[in-house]
Amino acid sequence: MAKKGPRQLAGLRCSECKNFNYISERNRTNTPDKIELKKYCPRCRKHTTHKEVSKLK
Repeated sequence: MAKKGPRQLAGLRCSECKNFNYISERNRTNTPDKIELKKYCPRCRKHTTHKEVSKLK
């Protein structure tokens, strides 16, 4: 079943160790900029800023 609407997947990468950790959904109509979230990085073992790196298919 295909998803309908403006939601799309976004990969999140740690800003400190550059490890790809999370996949999140975002609404492309309300957030034209790349998203930044504070998430736990298991490699750094602390909460760091994770930034969107690319659009996943």
